[in-house]
Amino acid sequence: MQKLKMIHLLVFLFLSTFTFAQNTFTLSSETLGGQATLKEVFNGFGCTGENVSPQLSWDNAPEGTKSFAITMHDPDAPTGSGWWHWVMFDIPSETNELVANAGNVSTKLAPANAIQSITDFGAVGYGGPCPPEGHGIHQYVITVHALKVEKLGLDEKTNPATVGFYIWNNTIAKSSIVTYYQR
Repeated sequence: MQKLKMIHLLVFLFLSTFTFAQNTFTLSSETLGGQATLKEVFNGFGCTGENVSPQLSWDNAPEGTKSFAITMHDPDAPTGSGWWHWVMFDIPSETNELVANAGNVSTKLAPANAIQSITDFGAVGYGGPCPPEGHGIHQYVITVHALKVEKLGLDEKTNPATVGFYIWNNTIAKSSIVTYYQR
């Protein structure tokens, strides 16, 4: 009898672990791999990419999510504080995907009412990888933040550090993917 109880307990724990693991807040991309390609790379600052933001999708947002934010940051940039490549916020809570090139504000592919603020390139929208030549491999951390507020109360002129502060203060959960690039 004791052995049967132990088997039941182990089966329950296994199934519970499997179930919980399947329900975590997860970010993925159909277009972005482990290495950024010229499709995602910035076009400027000496780089000659297409500057197309990747397709992103997320699942299992936590209860209480009222909006989302997307950030892309290069912590390896030789600035002392990294480099902000993409900042989008006030993404409606019913959204769970950004199509490829949604970071290009002129295409109007981003969700209605979502705001893309300035990056460290000094422009709004997506700015792809473009590390200094010979500086080695840089990592680009793309994060979706589930937020407890519908709006951050900021606009497209807000600098990335300020947006990051507001995101940090309102994040319920976050999920990231990392891609790498060097030139």
